[in-house]
Amino acid sequence: MREILSRRLKELRKEKGLSQIQVAIYCDITEKAYQNYELMTREPKLEILIRIADYYNVSLDWLTGRTDIR
Repeated sequence: MREILSRRLKELRKEKGLSQIQVAIYCDITEKAYQNYELMTREPKLEILIRIADYYNVSLDWLTGRTDIR
């Protein structure tokens, strides 16, 4: 799951032309915390995953690799 989540977080952020700090501010976390999610060194809590999914308007299942349908 970590690898897919990491890849999809980067993909979404780049598609929207956002910086890591912009996403982190929306999620109310530090930039370093968000970087760790993209680098696969930490997994976000469910609360943060939900914020990220809402921000990008995608499903949690897609973010975590359970489906290929956004």
